[in-house]
Amino acid sequence: MPNKKIRRLTKSIQIKRTSVLKGNVTWLPASKSISNRAIIINALAGGTSQLNNISDANDTQLMLRLVNSTERLIDVEDAGTTMRFLTAYFSITNQKKVLTGTSRMKERPIGILVDALRLLGVEIDYLEKEGYPPHEIKRFLGQKTNNISIRGDVSSQYISALMMIAPVLPKGLTLELKGKVGSRPYIEMTAALMKHFDATCTLLEDRVIIPQHPYSPASFTVESDWSAASYWFSFTALAKEAEIFLPRLTLNSLQGDSKITTIMESLGVSARLENDLLKLTKKEFKRELHWDFTHCPDLAQTVAVICGATGVKGYFTGLESLRIKETDRIAALQNELRRIGADLIEEDTAHWTLVPSSGLPHAASFQTYKDHRMAMAFAPLATRMDVEIENPDAVRKSYPNFWKDMISFGFSVNQG
Repeated sequence: MPNKKIRRLTKSIQIKRTSVLKGNVTWLPASKSISNRAIIINALAGGTSQLNNISDANDTQLMLRLVNSTERLIDVEDAGTTMRFLTAYFSITNQKKVLTGTSRMKERPIGILVDALRLLGVEIDYLEKEGYPPHEIKRFLGQKTNNISIRGDVSSQYISALMMIAPVLPKGLTLELKGKVGSRPYIEMTAALMKHFDATCTLLEDRVIIPQHPYSPASFTVESDWSAASYWFSFTALAKEAEIFLPRLTLNSLQGDSKITTIMESLGVSARLENDLLKLTKKEFKRELHWDFTHCPDLAQTVAVICGATGVKGYFTGLESLRIKETDRIAALQNELRRIGADLIEEDTAHWTLVPSSGLPHAASFQTYKDHRMAMAFAPLATRMDVEIENPDAVRKSYPNFWKDMISFGFSVNQG
């Protein structure tokens, strides 16, 4: 089926069960996280760098278009990273902008970042609800401080946004990280990219020290997206037989989600580099998984579905940030796992237990809540049953050709 037909779907798709998977994943996207950071840093460096293999994800394409926009109104749609990074970028480059987005975006907090920017000397007003988009950037009054204290347990994107603008501030910036720091690999990724473009960044346990030092233009090539790759680990784990090859991935990656290789060693997948491709094959899996998702929250949905379908009991921590993503991902997981007889039980505010299914149905339909990761986390169940995915267009946010890649492995994907 042509990919353009998949792009027009708005209601649902039906996927027929296919249990044997062998071949190469052709359309695995470049890393959205790396691409978005590279675009902002390149803009701060003068916009002349050669950036190769930029992600075709909608979030990144939005970033590319909006970072140079001369319009006053900036609509980031549902792209949280784009909202946070552009808020910092437009603020420090003294651009008068109004940033808005979808109704869900207006429910996602941005107060921690705005508070920090105000302390730096940026004049910002909220236009509707205090602490949430839409907000208006009025002007940068000049740097008032070079030391900011910021919570580390809400979103690492606030920290990354401030880190990236720090080298162009007249006094540089020291960030004091308060409390538990979540998604630390994303902060480390930001620091590594900043250094590639000639900034100085010292990353300590509880602070980040960045002196004033202009960025320099530099060519850069983006690696493939480990978050997108994680769904192919799921296909491998759930299939009866599998031999899957993934392109442009490195085991020594900037991306925290490369931890999927370690997690999946316990969940039935072996990953080995072979002729510049990552080869996924099946292996024995354990019956219990204990994992802290603090530093890789985007893997939680994928892992939860695998455990739910394979009889693996999961003991999870570090899921707190899932409540403020594209949807409340904890509630969404609980709702949709129950459709296959599994459940995610909140034992307390920090601990969850994944109770696996005792027997999968022959077919099931899953809602996506307009969340790309819900769609792609549940799609691999098509190795074990007929599956219906509602609102499949959600995948365009990070992996526009996901359904096309499924079709290339023999899945029958039809419009509902």
